[in-house]
Amino acid sequence: MTDTKLKITAALAWCLAWGDERESLLPLPTLQKMQNAILNGQEVPAETREIVQQIKKLDGLSKRLDSLPFPSLADIKKDYPELWQQQTAIGLVYGGATKIKGYVFEASNLQDIRGASALLDRINLVDLPAFFGKVKDHSASQWLDKNFSGLKEALIPELIIYSTGGNILAFCPAAFVDDLANAIEKRYTEETLTANSCAVGASFRLLEIRLGLLKDPIEETFWLEDYRKNYQQPLVKAYFGSPKTDAEIVELFKNRKSFNELAGKLASLFQQRRNGNEAGKESRPSRRYPPIFETHPYVVRDENQQRSAIAHITLIPGEPWFSETLVRKRLMGQLSKREFGPEQLPEWYTHLNLDWKPGYVQSWVNQFEEFVHKSPNRYYQTVPKSTKIVEAQRTEEIGNYSDGFIAFIYADGNNMGGYIQKIQTPQEYTEFSQDIFEATKKSVFRALREHLNPYKLQNLANPDSKHLDGTWIHPFEIIAIGGDDVMLIVPANQALAIAQTIGEEFEKILLANNKTTYQITEKDILSNPVTCHRYQDPQNPPQPSQCQLSMSTGVLITSYSTPIYYAEKLTNQLLKSAKKKAKTLKEDFCYHGGTIDILALKSVTMISSNIQEFRESGLTKEQGKQTLKLYGAPYTLYEIGGLIKTIAALKESEFPRSQLYQIRSFIEQGKRTAILNYLYFRSRLNPEKEALLKKQFDNAWCPAKTNNGNIAPWMYESEDKVYETIWREMVDLYPFINGETVGSYQEGDREESLT
Repeated sequence: MTDTKLKITAALAWCLAWGDERESLLPLPTLQKMQNAILNGQEVPAETREIVQQIKKLDGLSKRLDSLPFPSLADIKKDYPELWQQQTAIGLVYGGATKIKGYVFEASNLQDIRGASALLDRINLVDLPAFFGKVKDHSASQWLDKNFSGLKEALIPELIIYSTGGNILAFCPAAFVDDLANAIEKRYTEETLTANSCAVGASFRLLEIRLGLLKDPIEETFWLEDYRKNYQQPLVKAYFGSPKTDAEIVELFKNRKSFNELAGKLASLFQQRRNGNEAGKESRPSRRYPPIFETHPYVVRDENQQRSAIAHITLIPGEPWFSETLVRKRLMGQLSKREFGPEQLPEWYTHLNLDWKPGYVQSWVNQFEEFVHKSPNRYYQTVPKSTKIVEAQRTEEIGNYSDGFIAFIYADGNNMGGYIQKIQTPQEYTEFSQDIFEATKKSVFRALREHLNPYKLQNLANPDSKHLDGTWIHPFEIIAIGGDDVMLIVPANQALAIAQTIGEEFEKILLANNKTTYQITEKDILSNPVTCHRYQDPQNPPQPSQCQLSMSTGVLITSYSTPIYYAEKLTNQLLKSAKKKAKTLKEDFCYHGGTIDILALKSVTMISSNIQEFRESGLTKEQGKQTLKLYGAPYTLYEIGGLIKTIAALKESEFPRSQLYQIRSFIEQGKRTAILNYLYFRSRLNPEKEALLKKQFDNAWCPAKTNNGNIAPWMYESEDKVYETIWREMVDLYPFINGETVGSYQEGDREESLT
């Protein structure tokens, strides 16, 4: 058995051996001996042998379900009577933080945003696993024992199916389902005071772990033969899918009637409870009344959400007023940036005489440093030896790397829901969550390592930052990495390359696991998905994506002084636009790769409405019977690489800056006017420079579809019969692309990155 399979076996055996009551059926030392024996491949105690044997038969049933013919309920009852008769329930709990962005980005200060994210990470990655004993002698374990009597002894590390991405899914003895769900919610509330959280649970029979939800009696369960008769019914079709052949009927039924159906039920209960409705047993406290802090009109408020302040902190620059919520965020922000150790709290906090302890979670920058030191790289090549490198404290410091401009990057996985629907066992859930989390984290670390270097601060404008001139920093901020989500702040001049590399590496890391489940089918490859790319480079032709899963990314380039809440809102809109593009390309071209949407925001007031409305009303023109789109975003990953090369070629061609802007104004006047003026200005370039621009822009992006004519700077989209241009975006991104440093990896670097 694999390690994951052994852990799931130990978890199920623990729940069955414990029984349905709060007191275990067997002595705790016997259960622990059984747990260790299973994990070490040894013989289990005699009292638990029958239980472990049942779980092994459940594995045999899994193999039977993967073969043909698919067994009927009568077959299962006949061949697996022990599983059929097993009545001891197994608890399953799902929970985590909700409305995370509202909690993290309610602050305007980067330190408080960082602290809010770090606090949620600590609860999710440290505190909740500590409930199960995964982190020894942790304060969260002591808290659990104090608030929920008996729960600590009933939990072991192997019960956790996954605890990444801001959520936890775990088994537990059936009698403790409500206690564990309540503990998860209470921990988030007590530690953050204002963050929203939700947790739900239910109990299932052992047979349901593999066969999905079953009725009582089991014989009345809607099974394959019933599905064959009713698969065209609207309700059945909505639940199982729309098959066309009998083979698809069997496949869809197998995917639905599995452990995935139990997870789906919990997800439904989670949504109900999250929305304030009663979900599950009425004995649980309602979640419909969130924490409320008094707002007396005459009290002093904090600088953030106008909550009642508890202290005036004169030891911090700016002498802010802090509420207790903001105190915790600021303290965690300083701890995550290693401004002090976990046992050496700052003086401004100790003076408050509060009982709350921040605990400790390893910062993302610290994990990045460990990653960089483990592999050959060029990250530290510009830094003098023995130089101390610290984290950036403010967005101004990150912008100092790129003439005062920064980029917000928000990435999220594609096709995850469709893939999860095919997961049939707890073991596959565990492995999938681990694979995705590792791929996301490593892709971010590799992108930052390849495209950035430590930077020496100079000429800082903020009076509170002047003393940092000459300090070496890591010029980025990792706000969050959770599951398949990424939130970063990076220098603007490397943003596109970083976003492209994250998307490319995410797919490569998953495929490097040698799991065929992540690879797309031969049918999709034969569909020639490369035809979706508008950019073509004969020397580096596009390759079909090999991975079912990918990342879409929103990239907002803006001044470091742009309010973070406003930038986050726009970046989220860009992400949604990129995901919409990915979905369209998958449906139309079988393209499974990543997409990126970009916006260069030169001033905060550029967009007063949402981005989609801005593009439809301001950047889309009707000229006669033709539709002109003055933008090209979103882009595929291959197109982003082409866009970077094209802007670099535009710089190398020494195209006059004034004429760049002049042509941008001409494209608003119509197709022919823009073509005429572009060709005129191009013809005035040095012949070698003109040939370079023609190769990298005209031929790569703007070839005519039906003749040998010249339509640059326009591209013709025959599907929608629309003329679009990337010229406007090229001009906006022109200052943020360094011609001499453009291009993702060299070939050698790509090979090394997979080691």
